[in-house]
Amino acid sequence: MQNSIGVLLIRPLSTYLQEELSKRYTLFKFWQVPPDIRREFLEKHSNSIKAVVPNGVQGADSELIDALPRLEIVASHSSGLDKIDLEKCREKGIRVTYTPDALTDEVADMALLLTMATMRRICEADRYVRSGAWKNADFRLTSKFSGKAVGIVGLGRIGSAIAKRVSAFGCTIGYHSCSQKPNSTFKYYPSVIDLASNSEILVIACALTHETHHIINRDVINALGRNGIIVNIARGCHIDEAELISALVEGRLGGAGLDVLEHEPYVPDQLLGLDNVVLSPHVGASTFETRQAMADLVVANLEAHFANKPLLNPVV
Repeated sequence: MQNSIGVLLIRPLSTYLQEELSKRYTLFKFWQVPPDIRREFLEKHSNSIKAVVPNGVQGADSELIDALPRLEIVASHSSGLDKIDLEKCREKGIRVTYTPDALTDEVADMALLLTMATMRRICEADRYVRSGAWKNADFRLTSKFSGKAVGIVGLGRIGSAIAKRVSAFGCTIGYHSCSQKPNSTFKYYPSVIDLASNSEILVIACALTHETHHIINRDVINALGRNGIIVNIARGCHIDEAELISALVEGRLGGAGLDVLEHEPYVPDQLLGLDNVVLSPHVGASTFETRQAMADLVVANLEAHFANKPLLNPVV
């Protein structure tokens, strides 16, 4: 019976997902287990837990996988896979799925929202009105978005969706990716520095790997220039955060729109004090519609696996 199958949910994801999992399986809520007794908890339930549901913040590392000898599948509630030890899963024959298509449009929308909010200084303007400062003077001039040169780092599902949206604003589009896309009409740049040198806005939309860790460094930031804008809706570790802050404080970069941070949820005090930065708490895919679609995909992959049917989004 399926309710004899244990599913370990790593973080408190949507109530809807928890309810759907509980209808079908024995649900274990890992975040409710005090950290100091998690090892004992896993030992106690290791024979029944056959599935783990992580997300883009907290995944399934080698230690967790080794602690669950009957684990059969990791069904991630995320489009990213950097929090999952894929090699360990391959080694042990554990299947891995994720939810890439369910959140593509939502995250692409967030990229545009952050871009325009940063360039038009919407958060600062909101505070200006609420404080009563508007009574004494007009708000300062900002920069328009339409017609700008936009560079996209990573032209996969989300990067392509961003490009589609940006095109509607009359922007010119360039991209850097691990390889040139043969069917793309956008200009390909073989290095991120080349892309930044030819962009006014740089949007980070690539997967986090060893090669893309700190892909946005001091040289890239300097190439983008003092009027440039960086937008990150991928992973915080794509950007060398110390170098980003330095450039913003020193005026070597015009602004940043960040849905993710390198050490989230920790936010450096220097970022909090900058008016040319728009911050968002990793909510690019956090809408009712998208979270339900992601949850449905997680459940569908689990059902397929335990019914010995093909997985919908297999990675491993």
